Amino acid sequence: MRRTDRRTALRYLTLPFAAGLLAACGKQAVDFNGTDISTSSLTMNVALTDHTGRRRTLADFRGKVVALYLGYTHCPDVCPATMGELKLAKQVQVLFVTVDPERDTQQVLDHFVSAFDPRFLGLRGPPDELKALAGQLKVFYERTGQANGDYAMMHYDGVFLFDRQGHIRVIERSGIGSAALAADMRQLVEGA
Repeated sequence: MRRTDRRTALRYLTLPFAAGLLAACGKQAVDFNGTDISTSSLTMNVALTDHTGRRRTLADFRGKVVALYLGYTHCPDVCPATMGELKLAKQVQVLFVTVDPERDTQQVLDHFVSAFDPRFLGLRGPPDELKALAGQLKVFYERTGQANGDYAMMHYDGVFLFDRQGHIRVIERSGIGSAALAADMRQLVEGA
């Protein structure tokens, strides 16, 4: 092979690499309002039962952006406020996971999530499934107060956003505001 032929061959072999490198350099980093956790190992592999009685996993929502929130229906303020903010999620599947399955029966969950949006799903499970989910997401929840039924649940109150492939991408802190939350969800819907 002549020297000029080798140079030509080398140019053609390096073109795809160079094009890929330029394309990668041209991509802008996604600027979320919440915390970008795209590289974390957090996930949701637990199957829980929705308020219609169907067992669900995160894989059931492949192709959709998912907003996951852990809370409880007897919460006096933060949980309803967060669910109200999630109501802006027009192209996002909202999953509300109760950390209080003792009081949050299937019927209670149905009434609660439907009051915000009929597309929302309420999920519940026995203590071992909830404990497994909390471990996968590295969050806490704990019953506090009296044993006579008058108790509260302490719990992590952020919203987890998953992309269309089921990868966790963003944690939205409580009180981030509906506009900031909607902007991050829109970026994921648009393929960020």
